[in-house]
Amino acid sequence: MNAKDMLKGNPGKSLFFFALPMILGNLFQQFYNMADSIVVGRFVGEEALAAVGASYSFTTVFIMVAIGGGIGASVLTSQYLGAGQYGKMRTSIYTALTAFLGISILLSVLGLFFNPAILTGLRTPKNVMVQAVLYLNIYFVGLPFLFMYNIISSVFNALGKSHVPLYFLLFSSVLNIGLDLYMVIVLGMGVAGVAVATVVAQGVSAAASFLLLKKTLRHYPQEPQTEGKRFPAPPQADENGSCVWPPENGRAVRPSFRRFDPCLLGKAAKIAIPSIIQQSIVSIGMLLVQSVVNSFGSSVLAGYSAGMRVESLCIVPMIATGNAVSTFTAQNLGARQPQRVREGYRFGCLMVLGFEAVICLTLNLFHRSIASSFLQGTAGGAAYETANSYMTFLSWFFVLIGLKSATDGVLRGAGDVGVYMAANLANLSIRVLVANLCAPIWGVRAVWYAVPMGWSVNFLLSFLWFLTGRWSRKKLVS
Repeated sequence: MNAKDMLKGNPGKSLFFFALPMILGNLFQQFYNMADSIVVGRFVGEEALAAVGASYSFTTVFIMVAIGGGIGASVLTSQYLGAGQYGKMRTSIYTALTAFLGISILLSVLGLFFNPAILTGLRTPKNVMVQAVLYLNIYFVGLPFLFMYNIISSVFNALGKSHVPLYFLLFSSVLNIGLDLYMVIVLGMGVAGVAVATVVAQGVSAAASFLLLKKTLRHYPQEPQTEGKRFPAPPQADENGSCVWPPENGRAVRPSFRRFDPCLLGKAAKIAIPSIIQQSIVSIGMLLVQSVVNSFGSSVLAGYSAGMRVESLCIVPMIATGNAVSTFTAQNLGARQPQRVREGYRFGCLMVLGFEAVICLTLNLFHRSIASSFLQGTAGGAAYETANSYMTFLSWFFVLIGLKSATDGVLRGAGDVGVYMAANLANLSIRVLVANLCAPIWGVRAVWYAVPMGWSVNFLLSFLWFLTGRWSRKKLVS
């Protein structure tokens, strides 16, 4: 899949084959994240599972910050690619990598200092606190690898090469699961083992994907220094296999990109910040209601952790479809094709309906077996009951986050982020308020009752703005 495929032909076919590797890749990413819970739940015990679960809401926030930042920054990359402005495309890529490397290092340091205080503030059960702190300390050491890998994956998606992140995720998934089993079963490292396995797998993938990105960018034409000037000869391959414009009047033409551009960073930040909020809304909601779940004890927390992992898996095709719609929108608006965006959006909604049918049927038929894969036979009844209740209830409502993601994808890809950000903040507010106010009345079930309420309001607000068509008149590139 390349830029031309996104700009021509049947929009539904283009979107589907672009989204498919993203969905598969994100599924594998969730599988290897789930492996941490499955391995410690089966081979260490309920308290270890609760410790990883208590950390999960916290770590997911950082994962979604990385993913959201990458998607937001890649909107400019996609639009410059669609417009054929390769110099600015390169500048946007290198600027995003530099900026997020700095952000990830800062967050890593802050996480190491403050994670015990945050876990305490979330009312993490005392019997799992030590293991949860240990898991997070190791996790934060490897946070820059996580950020770099996700930013680079978003760049490949923006370039229309969604198959590349899939290959790296296949590799890192196998590596992570193998290391999980070796470090927990053979070395007996427990919670620390699964954390180390995750950091090593992400580090190897980040380094390899960065090297491939540098090689890939060499094959795009090097634009002349003077923007917009036409040259009669096409770009040619140099001795290194890189595409370059021929020299003018016997003088070599310098490439028109910079390693870091503060102006482009500011433009990207206007899209990246709302994208981070949108991508983080689920994880931030989980974090803010974590204290509600924690107050019910470690058994309920273990069951909730299992259900939450399944939820994270189920929303993958929904979120990936929205991310694909975002890239599809950005490239086609860069090429001045708004009607093609509308056609792609309609097909994206049909994809979401198909995913919902499969998810709902699977969870209602196999929820007990799925819960058992996380929990030991000695786990308490509260853990099983919580996991089963969580999964079967949410199974009917994943379509809402899919429709919301597809609609948000259009607005994000267009750079129309005002209502988009407000809708996602409304989603977050509803989840937190309902969970905290109603849990004392309805019990822990209030935590998942709040989820479809937030998704519904988010979708309604975004969809009403989509209908106005104002997003199609936004211009990020000239």
